[in-house]
Amino acid sequence: MEVKASLRYARVGAQKARLVADAVRGKDVGYAIKTLTFLNKKTADLMKKLIESAVANADYKKSIDLDKLYVKSVWVDEGPVLKRWRPRAQGRAFGVRKKTSHINVVLDER
Repeated sequence: MEVKASLRYARVGAQKARLVADAVRGKDVGYAIKTLTFLNKKTADLMKKLIESAVANADYKKSIDLDKLYVKSVWVDEGPVLKRWRPRAQGRAFGVRKKTSHINVVLDER
């Protein structure tokens, strides 16, 4: 039986978040949380809280053994882009794209 959790509109680029997602995909939940604790990336904290939320969802269902959970799939989609501008020399303005992403986690029993 699968359990899911999702984080929407995370203020991190999808390409950077996919690097962290690749590090935990297919791993046991305990190992994934330990890995994310010591990973030096902004997305690691977000992903750790997301996996812990999915474990809490599994605990709420009561039909899943928490010791056998593993990260079945993680995927990161691009969210909307916040468009801002930055003043530059001689009255010009350059665009700044503040990217967001949607992170989804699915846990399952082994």
